[in-house]
Amino acid sequence: MTDSSTDISALSHWLACESPTTHAPGVNAMMDLVSAEVVGLPISVERLPGRDGLGDSLILRAGPQTGQPAIAVMSHLDTVHPLGTAASDLPVRVEGDRLYGPGVFDMKGGAWLALQAFRDVATAGTAKRPMVFLFTPDEEIGSPTTRGVIEEIGRGCAAVLVTEPARQGGKIVTARKGVGRFDVRLEGRPAHSGTRHADGRSAIREAAHQILGVEAMTDYARGVTTSVGLVGGGTAANVIPQHAWFSIDLRVTTVADGIEMERRILSLEPRDRDVAMKITGGMNRPPYEKSTAVAGLFQHAQKLAARIGIDLEDVPMTGGGSDGNFTAALGVPTLDGLGIDGDGAHTLQEYALISSIAPRRALMKALLETV
Repeated sequence: MTDSSTDISALSHWLACESPTTHAPGVNAMMDLVSAEVVGLPISVERLPGRDGLGDSLILRAGPQTGQPAIAVMSHLDTVHPLGTAASDLPVRVEGDRLYGPGVFDMKGGAWLALQAFRDVATAGTAKRPMVFLFTPDEEIGSPTTRGVIEEIGRGCAAVLVTEPARQGGKIVTARKGVGRFDVRLEGRPAHSGTRHADGRSAIREAAHQILGVEAMTDYARGVTTSVGLVGGGTAANVIPQHAWFSIDLRVTTVADGIEMERRILSLEPRDRDVAMKITGGMNRPPYEKSTAVAGLFQHAQKLAARIGIDLEDVPMTGGGSDGNFTAALGVPTLDGLGIDGDGAHTLQEYALISSIAPRRALMKALLETV
């Protein structure tokens, strides 16, 4: 069996273990698979029980225990795809250089290849400093139960490597927008829409005004975007709606913009004073800016990649958030997008490029040995 076919077989086994964020048994089964891969190796395993109905986390440690700052790798094992996706809309399969399957690109492919590199370095004893590998269960919903451990580990590290998928032909990420999430709940006054229309106060009408105002906060020149992606309300077609709700997604490029936009959204007032409005939420992930330290780490990665035959580039600040936002905001040099190459994240056309596994694994190994 070729190395490529071995990789495909092993990674396909991970893909067949479906792990949507809200399905704790599936996520925990993924943590079991990771644990099984390090049995008998000079790698310690710490398992943190999940909470709030979500799955467990796993911390692997290896390398020389010298007391100096560690190098950390961070991966999430939850996906956005519901149970049954592998059996229906996105079966695990190979077509040419493409390996398809739920979460293969975002981000089981990157997690798997990074684990192999971590194993290689731990077994060979070639790490320059202590190594930590954190696997989390809830990144796809904003890491509500794991942000604390991510930041705790990050604070003690010399660098953090995040295995989110590569961008645009293998480019890595050195900056991400900050992310804010808000929920708006409105309560009006119900009335019969035919006989007592004037007595009603429509929560949906108020929501419509508010949604237009929120969407108008988008400022492309500043890199600020606001969008309402979920909305609901009402009880029946012939009732002036008493209740309505909607969610707001906010993206910003700077900490200052995050503070300002959070204040603006939380201070929204209803146009109709007979409709009550409650707004909750705030900045979920701080901006991840390309600091001097991040730029220096990227330059080091470029030199390592060149030796492997990779012309490594980074992308301009990307709109999607990741756990790298948390560590970068602490001032810890962070590289992201070090995972597998491919396309179709969060879609039913998601695939990874098989040819990217070996070079990306080699780059991760080199980073673990030299940072």
